[in-house]
Amino acid sequence: MASIDPASLGDLWDRVFGSQPAPDQWLVIVTAAVALVAVVPHALWRLSRNAITIAHEGGHGLIALVTGRRLDGIRLHSDTSGLTVSRGRPTGIGMILTAAAGYTAPPLLGLGGAWLLSAHRITLLLWLATALLLAMLVMIRNAYGALTVVLTGAAFLLISWLTGPEVQSAFAYTAVWFLLLGGVRPAFELQSKRGRGGAGDSDADQLGRLTHTPPLVWLLFFHAVSLCSLIGGGRWLLDV
Repeated sequence: MASIDPASLGDLWDRVFGSQPAPDQWLVIVTAAVALVAVVPHALWRLSRNAITIAHEGGHGLIALVTGRRLDGIRLHSDTSGLTVSRGRPTGIGMILTAAAGYTAPPLLGLGGAWLLSAHRITLLLWLATALLLAMLVMIRNAYGALTVVLTGAAFLLISWLTGPEVQSAFAYTAVWFLLLGGVRPAFELQSKRGRGGAGDSDADQLGRLTHTPPLVWLLFFHAVSLCSLIGGGRWLLDV
């Protein structure tokens, strides 16, 4: 059997966990603009929102597992909706945290990504994203969802493995800006739907029933998390 070269393992360790050069300020601003373009126009948002749905449903699934619930599966649909099914106690802190994790996952992931980028751990961020997507793929239960997660994970993996620091920086900063900016819009969409009498079984409504509080309290919580994450993450990203 061929032996593993310790030097090669050391190089891989340094590549993944080492720091990369900080990007120029103009690149950080351009990537923010690109992410904003992907979020604001409705036509583009209908496509790009799939990535936010992956993070949303992944948040439900991860917290369900962490709190001891049994995760039956995740479905992602072409209309950018999704469904995460878990089993366990229908009430209690585990169910509350699982329900609250959806709308908060994209902005919090963006905040964590901004922290990594502020430490210049660009390759590590790309590999962590790939690992999370691979773990999520195991729980996907429909073809469209599997295709979406595979393509997203492949993009992160190929960028991290085949490209240089400049391309990695551009991709990573765009992805993190997108999570921060794209994490804000769903709460406003939910607010608009509820104002028209729709979304009666939304995460906010479920949380309202679980905690015996008005759903508006949870909607404001979603707004607070997403906006604070955008402000904090944006400051980290711009402080290069």
